[in-house]
Amino acid sequence: MSKILVTGATGNVGGHVVNELARAGLDVRALVRDPARARLPDEVEVVAGDLTRPETLEPALAGVETAFLVWPGFAARTAEPVVEALAAKARRVVYLSANVPDGGGPPIFHQELERLIRASGMSWTFLRPSGFAANTLIWADQIRTGVVRWPYGQAARALIHEKDIAAVGVHVLTSAGHGGAAYPISGPGLLTQAEQVRTIGEVIGREVRWEELPPEEAREHLLAAWGDAGFVDSALAGWRSFVDSPEEVTDVVEKLLGRPALPFRSWVRDHEADFR
Repeated sequence: MSKILVTGATGNVGGHVVNELARAGLDVRALVRDPARARLPDEVEVVAGDLTRPETLEPALAGVETAFLVWPGFAARTAEPVVEALAAKARRVVYLSANVPDGGGPPIFHQELERLIRASGMSWTFLRPSGFAANTLIWADQIRTGVVRWPYGQAARALIHEKDIAAVGVHVLTSAGHGGAAYPISGPGLLTQAEQVRTIGEVIGREVRWEELPPEEAREHLLAAWGDAGFVDSALAGWRSFVDSPEEVTDVVEKLLGRPALPFRSWVRDHEADFR
């Protein structure tokens, strides 16, 4: 295969993608902001670049025909020049999107990226995962105290392990027949947020209880942590919606990989140290 560029190469998903491609003996180039801090396999070519500064991307794109695109942050301000630069070099892109609708509802940056990629002329595949299991790390400090105060304890999610997202990404990158596909991928079943907290406690051997936090109080905390009011409001609205309409569970991971998606408990075991 030709050279594969992986962005977000030191992140939760991109790191697994890079490692799997390298283990398969494929020609991988990792785009990172600071090569000196990257901890990647020796056989991986590491190139400096920043998707928020499109002018830095030329070295990373040389000779690339396929890209795994992970977008940084919550805004698409530099998306158009980045997609244009990518389309000038690459024939194919696999974009790590989100489980967003094709139309309707308030637009978010993933929908804007998908729109630009569709219009770019490249062959494309969108991975649309459900909630990331890794997002529960936001509770780590509270888990250590034995009480998690958060809104919408009955919001039911189909959380997906980052290893499964990466495995699907590698499968799509290394096999044919995925052009024009938008894959909704999820974990194998539903757990409410309160059940997620209880599961974490069971795995790490600590009793952890859920305490419902009023949404308006949660909004203040999240604004201080995240800074983006639009993203905070979108997150709160999403959690609220999953109380009455649980997140979709799909069998796409099993169909593509030939095995069931990893359960949330398995993810917690992989991350026990992060909660201790």
